[in-house]
Amino acid sequence: MVQILLFASLAQQAGTQKVSLDINDPVSVEQIRSKLQVKIGELKGLETALIALNEEYVGLTDEVKDGDTVAFIPPVSGG
Repeated sequence: MVQILLFASLAQQAGTQKVSLDINDPVSVEQIRSKLQVKIGELKGLETALIALNEEYVGLTDEVKDGDTVAFIPPVSGG
């Protein structure tokens, strides 16, 4: 089980801040992103979101294992 954390507009679009995904083998962050879109639908801004794996920023090719937490943090602008 991988825990997915969504922030700001991503959480608003999904209607939740947390999503769980079952994985059997290690997968890439990019595969997690794809599985998330299949599970909850297209999220605007997901492609440009910063990604943290267990509280460290990572890239799309980093490996996600059972028990990990992946956070998607969309870009924000201030005023």
